[in-house]
This record gives sequence, C-alpha cells and structure tokens, in this order.
Amino acid sequence: MSTEQNKAAARRITEEAWNKGNLGILEEYVSPGAVHHDPNNPIAPGPQGLKQLISMYRSAFPDLHFAIEQEIADGDYVVERVVATGTQRGDLPALPATGKRASVTAIVINRFKDGKIVEDWAISDQLGLLQQLGVVPTAEQMAAKR
Repeated sequence: MSTEQNKAAARRITEEAWNKGNLGILEEYVSPGAVHHDPNNPIAPGPQGLKQLISMYRSAFPDLHFAIEQEIADGDYVVERVVATGTQRGDLPALPATGKRASVTAIVINRFKDGKIVEDWAISDQLGLLQQLGVVPTAEQMAAKR
C-alpha cells in the first residue's frame, strides 16, 4: 500500500470509528493480531481491543469528537496529532460521570502492513483529562490551597 493509502486508512478510522461509532470498519483496517501500545489504556490485540476501547469512550462521552490537527506519514508509519473533545455523561472505569466537558491532545502512531494496522502506539494527556473532569486538582488549584 502507498503512504497516501495508509494516511487515508488512518483518517477513516478516526472519522468513522472514533467520531461516528462505525466499529465495523476496524475489521477492514486493523490486523487480527495488531499490537496496541497505550500505557493509559491496555487493550486486547486486533480490532476487538479497539472496539472495546472506542465503545468505552463513546459511552462515557456521547458527543466525542476527534479533530486531526496534524498528520505525517513515512513509509509504513502514519502519525496523527489529534484533539478529542466531549462531555462526560457516562461512567469510565472508577470514574462516575461528571457532566464536565474536556479537551485532550493525543499522538497516535500506526504501523501498516498490506493496508492494515499491525501495531500502534498512543499517548494522551490523561492528567489533563482528569484535571478537566475535576478528579485531580490543577497546579493553580493546589497553589490556591496553600
């Protein structure tokens, strides 16, 4: 597959699966044994792990939207810098719904082989998310308490 085809596949996953909840497309673009590296969200391999992760976040943030701010591709790798926004109306593990809106930046690196993701890495600002949801105080809030 070409670099442009890999970029199109990565964009389609963001737009269709994350933004619209069309999880069926993951079978088309994610290898059954794909390994997912995300220290904040350890998930099962392949499309099934991504389906569970996307379902969890879309359930907690029904208005979830990912905006691709930047996309870079080199050979088999596609890197996206995204901003996810949404209002937490449902529960996350160990975190009941807060009703608060949050915006989180993330970097996702996908490695493709034969048109499918075989490995990915994701890192997101989980501390910022918890601060926006009011679970963890910000530095300003901590300073004000002194």
